[in-house]
Amino acid sequence: MRVTLSGEALRVGGLVEEVTGVAVRDCLVEDDRVVVLVATGELGKAIGADGGQVERVERRLGTQVTLVEDANRAEPFVANALAPAAVYNVTVSDGETTVAYAEVDEDDRGAAIGADGRNIEAARRLAKRHYDIDDIELV
Repeated sequence: MRVTLSGEALRVGGLVEEVTGVAVRDCLVEDDRVVVLVATGELGKAIGADGGQVERVERRLGTQVTLVEDANRAEPFVANALAPAAVYNVTVSDGETTVAYAEVDEDDRGAAIGADGRNIEAARRLAKRHYDIDDIELV
């Protein structure tokens, strides 16, 4: 699916690409953080040794940066979007609405949901934008 970025998201994505040298696929600008979708296989490079690359980006932006790795199918994409939670399996069901059911370790449910639900909400937004998934449910 084609994603249209806001001017601010384009600015942030450009900065991430400049600092890290990785391709940015999407960017969600939130009040207190940005969520950046990086190309498949480039998450390690975006993070950098000891987190140095992402820390440089955070210093330049003055906000927290959350990185998500892209995937070529919906199931691994949803698992990546819920990281660092341990996701054992993702099943996508098509019906009147498309729902991704993510099997998450009980100890990691809090990480998958995030404070005030912000992690799962970001995952839902990315999944909708890239795979037309209407909802993500943790099982």
